[in-house]
Amino acid sequence: MANELDEITGPTDRDGRDINVISKQIRVEVGSGSRIFEIALWTVGTIPGLFILLTGSMPALQAILILLAGTLPGLIFLFMKINALAYLRKLQQKIQADASQIDNYLEQRVMILQNVVGLVEKSIDLDTDVMKTVAAYRGGQNPAADTGRNETSQQLDGIFSRINLAFEAYPDLKAHSAIADAMRQNSYLQKEITAARTLYNDTVAIWNQDIFAWPTKQIVAARAGYTTRLPFIASAETKEQARSTFF
Repeated sequence: MANELDEITGPTDRDGRDINVISKQIRVEVGSGSRIFEIALWTVGTIPGLFILLTGSMPALQAILILLAGTLPGLIFLFMKINALAYLRKLQQKIQADASQIDNYLEQRVMILQNVVGLVEKSIDLDTDVMKTVAAYRGGQNPAADTGRNETSQQLDGIFSRINLAFEAYPDLKAHSAIADAMRQNSYLQKEITAARTLYNDTVAIWNQDIFAWPTKQIVAARAGYTTRLPFIASAETKEQARSTFF
């Protein structure tokens, strides 16, 4: 028998396809079968014991013991539901903690980027003016370039270096190293955000699976009105940028 999905000879989509997360929460529901199941746990064992007790076919003590033993499945399932509810509530708290971790990293990244903006504003004007001056001399826009372009270029290179040295030495405008450090922090936070989002999505996946685990968790989730949760979703802009050519 051949494989149902054959990646060698089977039909393929050469154009590929885009995968999107469906932004829809599914409510957990249970049917009449679950209700019958719960009733059966309480009645299948108790009805014979009650019948024996009422008919007197066995000593009363034995009939009572049989009746009590018949309630065990219902009692066990009741405790299972209590544990399931506690588990799902604990899982909810973990989802909130994972989401909060993402927010913390995002807040740190915003603060770093705000600092970078301030640093760039201080340095870009200076560097832009210097680069414009250098470009003007090297492009022949200065009269001196007609007679000694190479000499002028060397002089401007020296001036450019001295300006950069003075710029780096000035405490308030030591932007280049600060920007580089900020960019390293930003890169680190990007990795941490990616890891935090993965952890969040993993926890959400566990939640979405467990609330449909019949009978215990699904019945509890349905009674509590729980729904599935949405994993982290990349924006359309991010997806479009991911398709761009970077190099």
